[in-house]
Amino acid sequence: MGMAVVLACGPVAHARLAYAADPAPPGVYSSVPTPPPPRPLDIPTLPVPDQHLPDLGDAAQADFSPAQERKLGETIIRQLRASGGYMNDPEVNDYLNQLGQRLVQGTREAKQDFEFFAVPDSQVNAFALPGGFIGVHTGLILLAQSESELASVLAHEISHVTQHHIARMISGQKDSMLMTLAGLALAVLASRAHGSSSGDATMAAIASSQAAALQHQLNFTRENEYEADRIGFQRLDAAGFDVTAPATFMEKLQRSTRFIDNGAPNYLRTHPVTYERIAEAQSRAAGLRYRQVADSLDFHMVRALLRSYEGEPKDAVAFFDNALAERKYNNEIATHYGLVASLLRAKNYPRAKIELVALEKMAPPHPMIDAMAGHVYLDSGDIPAAIKRFERALAKYPNKMQLVYDYPEALMQAGRNADAAAYCEAELLRFTTDGQLHLLAARAYSALGKRMLQHRHQGEYYAWQGNLRGAIDQFELAAKAGDGDFYQLSVVDTRLRALRREVADQQKAGFGFGRAGLSVESANVSVTDERARPGDAPWGWGSLSGPGSQFGPDSLSSPGSLSGPGSLSRSRR
Repeated sequence: MGMAVVLACGPVAHARLAYAADPAPPGVYSSVPTPPPPRPLDIPTLPVPDQHLPDLGDAAQADFSPAQERKLGETIIRQLRASGGYMNDPEVNDYLNQLGQRLVQGTREAKQDFEFFAVPDSQVNAFALPGGFIGVHTGLILLAQSESELASVLAHEISHVTQHHIARMISGQKDSMLMTLAGLALAVLASRAHGSSSGDATMAAIASSQAAALQHQLNFTRENEYEADRIGFQRLDAAGFDVTAPATFMEKLQRSTRFIDNGAPNYLRTHPVTYERIAEAQSRAAGLRYRQVADSLDFHMVRALLRSYEGEPKDAVAFFDNALAERKYNNEIATHYGLVASLLRAKNYPRAKIELVALEKMAPPHPMIDAMAGHVYLDSGDIPAAIKRFERALAKYPNKMQLVYDYPEALMQAGRNADAAAYCEAELLRFTTDGQLHLLAARAYSALGKRMLQHRHQGEYYAWQGNLRGAIDQFELAAKAGDGDFYQLSVVDTRLRALRREVADQQKAGFGFGRAGLSVESANVSVTDERARPGDAPWGWGSLSGPGSQFGPDSLSSPGSLSGPGSLSRSRR
């Protein structure tokens, strides 16, 4: 799978830049065609050094440090959060991290942190970012029919990281490479934020000869792909999953590409590498004793939750009603759970309560069911019952972030803003960098009229998103609020100085910061909107909330407001 602006490990790369004459062979984790190359226009192009990247097979030149990788990955993640390309669903992301960590811990060579997250996109894809961040499109989760199939994809992406494929590709050109990568990514982000008016100029920047040459150098080699397949297979086996899953899932993806129209890129039609990779995967599995591996309940529950987000609420309800009536399901508990989630989206609270009772009679205790039950009560207006349900659930599952976010939301709806603020402060001692908790705390303090604490936490939320200018504005407001004590003011001043230093350091490196976060001065690209349009995401992923999809982000906010992408209204439910 080729690597694009964000070093995605999918052949149909997110920035759609792989237009070189002989691109790397396609991988198998993207089944969606890319558009034809855009027509270059006469505009300034991005500066790309004359020298080439080091030989990818030369480990001696892989000097792109883990700290630099992590920093680049964190920058990209913040942009994803700000633009709606990061799915703010704690239950889905918790599951992906649980599954991913099982694979990481299955072998000994993984010596870095990994973070797994969902991308709200119905396309079938998965990718690795620098620093151990691995994204999985919701479309891929729904396509996988077994947990081992999904695990095989994660194992492949983990192996791209542990084998240092990304680091080798960008070592030797650290500063200039980071600048060019960010410039290309933000060019597309600017186009998404401003609408079609800037599309021609943005596409021209991406289509420049320098960008195309850079992408050609960044594509994963055939050897990288085979190595990731081989190491990923070993990782899958060590973690106890079904080793026939890689070949099964590759065949499924290969069948899906048969329906791609003539707009598909040539390399999907002229490089039948998937046949070779399928054959090798089958050969590896044939050498081991077959074992049948049962899927976890979590796998089925997460897929049911994602399915409940699709289409119109009434259509989602009908889907699960029909599945139960015709007994067409892989897991009855998960199907009942999906029905309750769909009824909640449809605001059919009386029936949601009835179905919830039936679900709890058949299901073992589960945090996702507890969270859903709390929302049934909360959304139907029975706030005291919701609070009690969340409190009991948190006593059993104190680290489940969906419950951690839901409880203070319920407290605020009950008018218990001081309790909500105190709870958020206590949880922030455990989850110090959690932006969603900072956002909740800002809302609680706003209701209490505590302006210094409100702006301080809102600033932390903006910093978590990468909107450093917005964060500085909020901390400046906090410093001027005049309603905090000496200790609180000291914290605000210290953090304000740190943010200003960070902006200054980034600007010295050639980066600038607009209202939406990072921009690149030399690329003549800036993003001045507070955030991208609702439903949009960077790097050419297309609409995330178009017809037939309910994967769009929650309501976006204007500067200083107390909501944002993924704000905890849980409107998807």
